[in-house]
Amino acid sequence: MIVEFTAPLKVWSGPAAWYFLPLPQAEAGMIRLAVPRRGFGSVRVRARIGGSRWATSIFPDTKAGTYLLPVKAAIRKAEGLSDGDPVSVELLIDA
Repeated sequence: MIVEFTAPLKVWSGPAAWYFLPLPQAEAGMIRLAVPRRGFGSVRVRARIGGSRWATSIFPDTKAGTYLLPVKAAIRKAEGLSDGDPVSVELLIDA
């Protein structure tokens, strides 16, 4: 399953500076119905932003009812991304 979306990059306001992209509700719902989850409800994905590709997992955000895609520093730097930037993503869901 391939999921494409655009979302604002958000910094998590915890003790460490983690950056995430929240998946839109409709796409998150499709993933919940179609894909078996692993520990903590995570789902393995291969992500692409611009020319950057990497393997990671999306994690459930139970408050918002969606998933969060973590975006590591190397990707943010390579693609010139900052907090609040709209980011277009392609996810290949590893089912």
